[in-house]
Order: sequence, then C-alpha cells, then structure tokens
Amino acid sequence: MQTSVVDSYEYAALAMSRVVSEGYLQMVKTIPKMYGYMYRQAERATEVGPFRLWAHQFTAGNLRPLMLEERPDAVVCTHAFPCGAMVEYKRAYPDAPPVVGVVTDFAVHAFWIHPEVDAYAVATDAMRDVMIARGIAPDRIAVTGIPVDPRFGAIAGSREALRRRLDLPEDRKIVLMMGGGLGMGPIVTMMQALAGSREPVCAVVIAGRNAKLRTRVLAAAHGLDYPVRVLPFVDNVHEYMHAADVLLTKPGGLTTAEALVAGVPMVLFKPLPGQEERNVRYLTEKRAAVRARTPADLERAVRELIEHPARTEKMAAAVREIARPDAAAEIAAIVRRLAARKEIAV
Repeated sequence: MQTSVVDSYEYAALAMSRVVSEGYLQMVKTIPKMYGYMYRQAERATEVGPFRLWAHQFTAGNLRPLMLEERPDAVVCTHAFPCGAMVEYKRAYPDAPPVVGVVTDFAVHAFWIHPEVDAYAVATDAMRDVMIARGIAPDRIAVTGIPVDPRFGAIAGSREALRRRLDLPEDRKIVLMMGGGLGMGPIVTMMQALAGSREPVCAVVIAGRNAKLRTRVLAAAHGLDYPVRVLPFVDNVHEYMHAADVLLTKPGGLTTAEALVAGVPMVLFKPLPGQEERNVRYLTEKRAAVRARTPADLERAVRELIEHPARTEKMAAAVREIARPDAAAEIAAIVRRLAARKEIAV
C-alpha cells in the first residue's frame, strides 16, 4: 500500500492557514487562559459553527484536484480540521474515499466528532464512550491507543550499551527534557530544578526546531553543576527515551504516547490549556506520570524519582500497563479493511 502525507492547511484559505499556524502559537504563548476558555467553549458545541463550516467546505473544494490525481482508497486524518474538511468532501462528491479519524490525545474534542466519518481510532475507553454519547456508532470506534513509531518499543541490547553509543555517562541518572518538535515549554526552568540533586545527573535537552531555545539552554547550562547535552531536532528520540531514567516534558499526546511505549517515567510540567490538560489528567490518574505545578513541585518530583528507584520502577510498571505499542498496526489494519471495502464497492 502506497501512502502520501498532505498538509490540509495548504488547501485551506490563506487567512485560515495563518490563523491556525501563527495565531494558535501566539495565543498559547501569550494568553493561554484565553485559549483554554475558547477550547472549553468549543468543547461544548453541538453543531459546527458557520466559520468552521465555511473553512471545511472551502478546503473540501480545493482538495478536489488532489483527490482526482491521487485517487486514494482511504484518507487518514490525524487532526480535527482535515477530518471536518473530508466530511464536507464526502457530502459534495459521491466518489469520496472512506475517512479514518485518528485522535492523537487522551481526550477527544467536539471538533473531531462527525457521524459521516467511517472509522475512528482513539486512545481510551472513556473517549469511545464520549463519542458514542455524541452520536457516533459504536462499531465505528476502535480503542487502539495513539500510534507511534515501532522503534519506541523494546530495543536490542542493554541500556549501558545504548548510553555508550549515544556518548552519555553510565554513572549518572539521565534526565531527558523535551518540548516537542517546536521546542516549546519552560526547558530552562526544568534544568534549574535539577541543580543540587543528591544523585549525580546528566540532562539531555532536545530543543527541536527552536534555535532560540537552543541558545537559551546553552547559556543556562554554563551556570549548572551537572553536565547538559543540548540537541536540535533529532530522528532517534526513541533511543534517548530508552537511555533515560526520567522524562521531563510538556504533555503533548504524541510525546507522552511515545514515552509510554518506551517505558520511561514522566514528570509533566506547564501543560497548555485544553488537550494537554486532559492528557495530564489521564496520565496522572493512571499513575504513569507526575504533574508538577510549580518549579518547587518539579524539583521535588524529579528528586523523588531519581533518588528512589522503587518509586521509579512502580511508575514504570504503570507506564507499561497502559502503553499501546501495536496501535499503529491496529490502525493500519482498519485502513486496509476500509480500502478493500471501497474497491469491492467500485
């Protein structure tokens, strides 16, 4: 089966694309409480608003030439916006392919929910219950977990050998710090929380594509009493997760799902309002992560984990309990079934 990856915002109105890509980032950085309020209000919506409906319809029309060229047997949406656009596409064009919505957080927002979507893959039973209550047929919802690269699963060899290959110290606790691909989050605050630890530590900071963050981290590292490795965007995050004793991160759905599969305990700090708050709630309820609300909480949580191996192992066991390493394969099987159904119908 051949696949193509498409950014649906390239087919949306230019203004819409800018609102999403630039406005969202500015809002969560400068006025996160406003974003949280808007998220909660939209979460209660029972129908599509006029602007969102127009954006979906406009994008659906712009997608027509692409669909005629690619002739896909199925379309997989990993974001709510293309999911809505493909619903409008299905309404407008009778030759539309099946649509699969893959929700990549541990909670589902109302923007995702459309009875016309052929299949949904969600992370938890609670998400499935919410969707059923809002009118989605139960047989269209599979609880698969969030799909991650299979490399986040078990790797060959020992942790010691992996650390040697990554040039990480074997005699220190490795604390991995991440802010997602965009390098968001209070990484410097996380670094400062490790200062003065009774256990020898080494921090690995993955700054993503955020060059400014990397500069700030390098400057802050000079004043710390432990070694810091600062990396840009890397394609072997799975190896660093397996090498780490603890992960400090903002609670994005994909990052935390990867950590679950890699089996690394998490300390979650400064979640964005909305979906990340919901992710924190789920992960802490399952005891697979600790939430730190303040820098003092962060320092205490990290010290408890790196200085008390029994607590770390207890959390690691909880992590393994809810990890879904086969989610991607399960979703691929759903897509294949729908694609085969379309071929039979043709």
